[in-house]
Amino acid sequence: MSLSGKITGEGFEHIILPRRGRQRNEVLSGPAFGVDVSVINLPGGLGLALTSDPLSLIPSLGLQESAWLSVHLMANDMATTGFAPQYAQMVLNLPPGLSEHDFIIYWDHIHRYCDEIGVAITGGHTGSIEGQNSTIAGGGTMLLTAPVNDILLSKNARPGDVIIVTKQCAMSSAAILAMSFPETVKNKLGTDIYNRGCELFYQTSSLKDGLTAADVEKRFNKVTAMHDVTEGGVLGAVYEMAIASGNGVTIDSGLLPIGEVQSQICQLFNIDPRYCIGAGAMVIAVKEEWSRNVMQRLNENNIPATVIGHFTEKQKGCTLIENGREKPLPYFSKDPYWDAFFNAYKNGWK
Repeated sequence: MSLSGKITGEGFEHIILPRRGRQRNEVLSGPAFGVDVSVINLPGGLGLALTSDPLSLIPSLGLQESAWLSVHLMANDMATTGFAPQYAQMVLNLPPGLSEHDFIIYWDHIHRYCDEIGVAITGGHTGSIEGQNSTIAGGGTMLLTAPVNDILLSKNARPGDVIIVTKQCAMSSAAILAMSFPETVKNKLGTDIYNRGCELFYQTSSLKDGLTAADVEKRFNKVTAMHDVTEGGVLGAVYEMAIASGNGVTIDSGLLPIGEVQSQICQLFNIDPRYCIGAGAMVIAVKEEWSRNVMQRLNENNIPATVIGHFTEKQKGCTLIENGREKPLPYFSKDPYWDAFFNAYKNGWK
């Protein structure tokens, strides 16, 4: 296991997967590498999809921003099903120094963001824990019910599927680093880059991206799989989809959408925008003959979208094309964002 960030793929395989409690036949999709949600078969042709994530409470960002991350990072996972989340359970393990006034502000924003996307908070646990001083304030689970055969999973991608990524790489990394170290970013990159970096923060929801691609109204079934971009960045998300679906993949690095703001902020913090936390982007696998249709629908809804490659047969492996040359697509179990953030903090960056 790594000291920070998610458990490694090897740790997940050797520690988690062999120990999953009772095997139940109605669990259609349980824990798996690169899969965002689990699915349980319900009577009447319905499925229950659910996902869990940490809840953020990051003083350097603010209470409202922390609430946004807490709600929308879970909602992004739910969006990969092609449906919107409906319910949420929240477990709050709060730092004892958090005042009632601040907790009310935080929870009010949790409530508001859930209400805006149609999510009912159905229960959980609320308390404080002595010694709890991390940026994680507990965990949450979001759930939805939908026709079980229509629920998309990242492991359903197929060879020949075109890969579309929405928006740009490293939006959340760039935004959070700029907001956490404003003086440094302003001094080294200028006020304009700082302001534009901060503006990226509220673009870190990919719920609309997923619903638009899947066409929630007409159930456009030519999208085969989706995976939201979190730790490991766009290339990490693509790699995870390939492994989860048992495919190979070919990606052209030159096609990856990286904005000027992300490029400059990531360079300042010495991280590669292709491999760092990128909430807000969605990786979408589409049958080749329908890729233009999906691109058009996304663009008509003001969601930038770029074709970056395609899935292949497994035996062809995972390939990254850089400067016209093919090489194995790397996968990093630890996102470079974490070291960048803590190194900047230790170095006294403000």
